[in-house]
Amino acid sequence: MSKRDYYEVLSVDKSASDADLKKAYYKLAKQYHPDQNPDNPEAEQKFKEASEAYGILSDKEKKAAYDQFGHAGVEGNMGGGFDSNFSFEDIFSNFLATHLHSVEVGVEEETIIVALTYNMRFQLI
Repeated sequence: MSKRDYYEVLSVDKSASDADLKKAYYKLAKQYHPDQNPDNPEAEQKFKEASEAYGILSDKEKKAAYDQFGHAGVEGNMGGGFDSNFSFEDIFSNFLATHLHSVEVGVEEETIIVALTYNMRFQLI
């Protein structure tokens, strides 16, 4: 199931002010809060959805990423942000593991090591 647009969740448009976002969120939070709707999983889901939407749209950086990339920009994947588990070491160790070879020479084993230099530029949004 795909996520709904955060602006749609809060029933605001993209030009909504911070005050409009807050007002829309508080209205939904009050309406769907689990304490007001015990044993209602649908209300709980709507509360979580509104909280998530407000959490993104009320943060200037996250909102900018969401506006540019949609959900991919705020979900921590390579579609617009870095996963918190992302590691250059993982990339290089996987690369080196597949590109360094052992060659058997008679009874002895010779390891061929390749020196690699990379120039990388990343722009964090």
